[in-house]
Amino acid sequence: MSDSSAEKVLMKGNEAIAEAAIRAGCTAYFGYPITPQNELIAYMAKHMLARNRVFIQAESETAAINMVYGASCAGARAMTSSSSPGISLKQEGMSYAAGADIPLVLVNVVRGGPGLGSIAPAQSDYFQATRGGGHGDYRCIVLAPKSVQECADLTCLAFDLADKYRMPVIVLADGMIGQMMEGVTLPPEKPLSALPKRDWAVGKMAGRDARHITSIHLVPEELEAKTRDRFARYETIKAAEIRFEEIGCSDADLVLVAYGTSARVCLGARMLAEKEGIKLGIFRPITLWPFPYAALGKIAANGKPFLAVEMSLGQLVEDVKLSVFEAAASGAAPLGVAPSGVAPLGAIAANGAKVHLLGHSGGVIPTEEEVFAEAKKILKR
Repeated sequence: MSDSSAEKVLMKGNEAIAEAAIRAGCTAYFGYPITPQNELIAYMAKHMLARNRVFIQAESETAAINMVYGASCAGARAMTSSSSPGISLKQEGMSYAAGADIPLVLVNVVRGGPGLGSIAPAQSDYFQATRGGGHGDYRCIVLAPKSVQECADLTCLAFDLADKYRMPVIVLADGMIGQMMEGVTLPPEKPLSALPKRDWAVGKMAGRDARHITSIHLVPEELEAKTRDRFARYETIKAAEIRFEEIGCSDADLVLVAYGTSARVCLGARMLAEKEGIKLGIFRPITLWPFPYAALGKIAANGKPFLAVEMSLGQLVEDVKLSVFEAAASGAAPLGVAPSGVAPLGAIAANGAKVHLLGHSGGVIPTEEEVFAEAKKILKR
C-alpha cells in the first residue's frame, strides 16, 4: 500500500498507526491514555487538531468507544485505541457496533494480563479479538502487523475494510510493535472528498430523510434473521480478505506459526537453523480473523510438525490445531486420534502432523535461541 518511491521516515509503531489513520481519512478519534499505546493518542491529539478534525480524550474507555459509535453513525471515519484492560472495557461498545453494522477501527497495543498485569508486550488478547470479545454472535476483522511499515499499511486497510463491510476492524499489535522504531514509507493522504459515501448515516440533513440505527430487535426471529445476514457477509469476507505470509514451508522439516513480534523472533530462529542444515518454515497469519485455515491446512498435508510460537499460553495454537483437523477432515491428510489428557503445553496429535506450542505470558518475549532449541527438541536433532 505504501509508495516505494516515497522517502522513509523513522517512527514508532504507535506513531505510524496514528499518521496512517489520519492519511486514511480518520475524521474523529476518541481515546483514553494507557501504556504502551500512549504515543498513539499523543500523536492524534497534536495532528488531528492541526487538521481541524475531531480529537477527544474521553473520561473513560467506555465513553471513548461509545463516542466512536456515535461519530460513525453520523458519518465520520472514526477510531479509538487502547491496550488490553482498556480494550476489555470497550467490548460492550464493540458488540453494539457489530450489532448495528457500524464501521469503526479499534487499535489494541497488547500488554500482559489478565487484570492490570504488566506494561510489557504480550499476545494474550488473541481470543478476545478473534472470537468477538463482547456478547452475542459477531466477528471483527483482525489485522496483525509485524513491523512499523505494516502498522501503517494495515491501519489504512482497516479503515477501508470497515467501510466495505460495515463492521468493526481491529488492528492487533503487541506492545513491542507499538514501541519499536523503524523506517516507514507512509501512504499518500486520501482527500476527504474521496472517502466512501455513507448513505446509511443518521440525521435529517442535506435533504435526507431521518434515519435510525440500532442493534436491538425484540422479536427473536427478526434478530436471528439479522444475525444470519451478517454471518453470510462474514462468509464473503472469508473468501475475499484472508492474508498471510509463507516462508519456506513446502520443504520444511518443521513449520513455525507465529504473528507480530513472535514472527520476527521466528525469522531469527530460521537463520540459526540454516547454519545447522535444518529447514524451518514460517507461516504468519496477517488476518487473525478470518484465519487462513485452508492455507495452513495444505501445509499440514505433508505431515510435518508445527510449532506455534506465541506470547500467550495457548491461543493461536488452537487455530493451528483447527487448521490441521480441517485438513484431515477434508481428506488432505490422514486423520489420527487426538490423545486424551494431553497437557496444554504438550504436543497435540491432530492428524499426520503434530502441533506443538512454545508459549510465554506476562510480557515475556521468546528468544531466537529458545525457538530453535525447541524445534530441535521436536525434531530430535
